[in-house]
Amino acid sequence: MNHIKEVKALPSFRVWIKFSDGVEGIVDLSDLVGQGVFSKWSDKEYFNSVYIDSESHTIAWPGGIDLCPHALYAEI
Repeated sequence: MNHIKEVKALPSFRVWIKFSDGVEGIVDLSDLVGQGVFSKWSDKEYFNSVYIDSESHTIAWPGGIDLCPHALYAEI
C-alpha cells in the first residue's frame, strides 16, 4: 500500500496529493461540498486545513473527516 506523503489544498475544492511511490495528481472534491459532514468544507479556511493523518496515512481535516486513500489513488 502506498502512503500519502504530501497534500496541498487548491482552489475550487481540489487537492494535490503525492504518494510514496511517486504518483501524484489533483483530485476534485467539489461534488462532496455541502453534503453531510462535508458541509464544513463550505468554509474555505477549514478546507485548506487539510493534513495527512499519521495513523491512517490519508488526508484528513479537524473533527474526524478523512477520505479513503485507495479511492484517492484510483482517482489520480
